[in-house]
Amino acid sequence: MPHPKRPTPSTPFPPGSVLGLLAERTQLDFELDFYGKILAAVPDFAEALRAQACNLTLKGRLQDGLVVDEKLVTVRPTDPTAHYNLACRYALLKQRDKAISTLRRAVELGYRDFAFMKEDHDLDSIRKDPRFRKLMKEFQGP
Repeated sequence: MPHPKRPTPSTPFPPGSVLGLLAERTQLDFELDFYGKILAAVPDFAEALRAQACNLTLKGRLQDGLVVDEKLVTVRPTDPTAHYNLACRYALLKQRDKAISTLRRAVELGYRDFAFMKEDHDLDSIRKDPRFRKLMKEFQGP
């Protein structure tokens, strides 16, 4: 009588091993944990905050990402990209007034990628707002 076939393991590592657990994690989950540990030790590390906010968005954790984006703006108050990303977060969360005012602040600080702003899906909820069009016209020109 032939031996029954054993299922092929998804990883070559023994079940429950640390390497097996790591091999089954996604890169995104790894990075969320990694940056979370860095930020627990160094809460004002701007580049870790930026990466963590992006990862939280990719994971669909918009409210958690909002907390991180707001922290980044306090750490880097004159960083136009930090303000732009916060404006995107507000727009994703349908907080239109905050999105428009924060986007204005980003542009005032020097954010100038108007072509990207016109196409960035994060800003879809405010793109038809007259204040958005006014902001674009005011800073981009005709």
